[in-house]
Amino acid sequence: MIGSTPSTLCEPGPLPLIRHNNAMELQQSPALNYESAISAVATDRVVETSIPSRLDALPWSGFHTRVVLALGITWILDGLEVTLAGALSGALKQSPSLHFSNLDLGIANSAYLAGAVLGALGFGWLTDRIGRKKLFFITLALYLSATAATALSWDVASYALFRFLTGAGIGGEYTAINSTIQELVPARYRGWTDLIINGSFWIGAAMGAVAAIVLLDPAVIGPDIGWRLAYLIGATVGLVVLLMRMWIPESPRWLMIHSRPDLAHAIVDEIECSVIGQGQDTSDGRFAKIRLKMRDHTPIPEVVHTLFSAYRQRALVGLVLMSAQAFFYNAIFFTFALVLTDFYGISADHVGWYLLPFAAGNFLGPLLLGRLFDTLGRRTMIVFTYGVSGLLLALSGYLFSIGALSAQGQTVAWMVIFFFASPAASAAYLTVSENFPLEVRALAIAVFYAVGTGIGGVIGPALFGALIDTGSRTSVFAGYLLGAFLMIAAAIVAWRYAVSAERKSLEQIARPLAFME
Repeated sequence: MIGSTPSTLCEPGPLPLIRHNNAMELQQSPALNYESAISAVATDRVVETSIPSRLDALPWSGFHTRVVLALGITWILDGLEVTLAGALSGALKQSPSLHFSNLDLGIANSAYLAGAVLGALGFGWLTDRIGRKKLFFITLALYLSATAATALSWDVASYALFRFLTGAGIGGEYTAINSTIQELVPARYRGWTDLIINGSFWIGAAMGAVAAIVLLDPAVIGPDIGWRLAYLIGATVGLVVLLMRMWIPESPRWLMIHSRPDLAHAIVDEIECSVIGQGQDTSDGRFAKIRLKMRDHTPIPEVVHTLFSAYRQRALVGLVLMSAQAFFYNAIFFTFALVLTDFYGISADHVGWYLLPFAAGNFLGPLLLGRLFDTLGRRTMIVFTYGVSGLLLALSGYLFSIGALSAQGQTVAWMVIFFFASPAASAAYLTVSENFPLEVRALAIAVFYAVGTGIGGVIGPALFGALIDTGSRTSVFAGYLLGAFLMIAAAIVAWRYAVSAERKSLEQIARPLAFME
């Protein structure tokens, strides 16, 4: 029987060279040979497979590390982009050709987030429809070209347009990358891995900070040319990513539903060979099988019903978590440099030094707390990180309002706050990417990212830019209180409604829409 063959002997060769003629692990009935399995699939399009359990049973390996590096670098790019936008704000205001105001900067930053929202929605729909891998290159190409164009901006309108397009590329990356990583990483590592990947945003932030320190130094280059060269760094890094992604396979989970079970099983065979040196023996009943009705795509009405009717409680949790962290992060981080320059008198070319410890706290949070999301559990850790982040922001905001903090003290306060806020924000992406069926996973990520960012992210930078322009610490404190309230409210919602998804397969958390009894 095809479904009970002994373990596959592996041939040497890199993972990208998928063998399309590998035997399929298909079972349409208790006893089928290879040819009859193909025939059965062609007639009634039903497949029984153990692909999910085979992927979840694998130990961590070099393959998984390479997937994380090649795909997770998206967050490094986003961190680089967002940090440059904040760290370069002083230089853009001083630029003899642009003369940006705080409001101009707020509008441009909001344009970046608006692009991310629309890009996530459009590319998220395409990711579920035409596959994860194709979108890797489309969205990255958009990011590369738009980032390079940003370096050539000549006025506020052109800068905002190119930032919008850059955001669209990054937003599309979020959907394709999050869904693929979720579907390739074994269940027992999924929470920690997801948090580490999202936390790598701050590696990019550190890169942006260092770039700003060097390129904005008048003794080296100068602010008007330096900020343009800084944006070219992102385009250069993106070119390297294109090469890293060439060997990443399409998600077998996506393929097995979208009428390509042969290729799905060939890819899993290759992954097993890469990880453990041979195919796993499926004859002993260790691997749970599921029966699926293959489909070409999922109609939009079914998507809407799934997200907002069948899974409306999970949708509420996802929306609240994404909105709260988007406002919290984008409002504060996009105006980080403005607070330092306007209230503490820090020169624009020194802002990067203050950003480095801030970035360190943000990366150490997921690194040190991430394992607890797989051991103590999702709900406990989401409530803890969201709640502590909100309380600490309220406290530090009060100290800021009464002038009790120096620039260094403010930076330390932000470092501690975001040690907890960083895993909280990453947990929002983890939640929306693992709590919905495979067929709508990418679009679910897109919808909740888009709505959350639209509510919390697009409004936040413009609002805080206006509050900072007043020159009133009390006004800025009011904005901090709003962010703190949203985080604490999200913690309460998560405590009541969040799903305990730790160490469970994606199909156990949310059955595919194509599932058949």
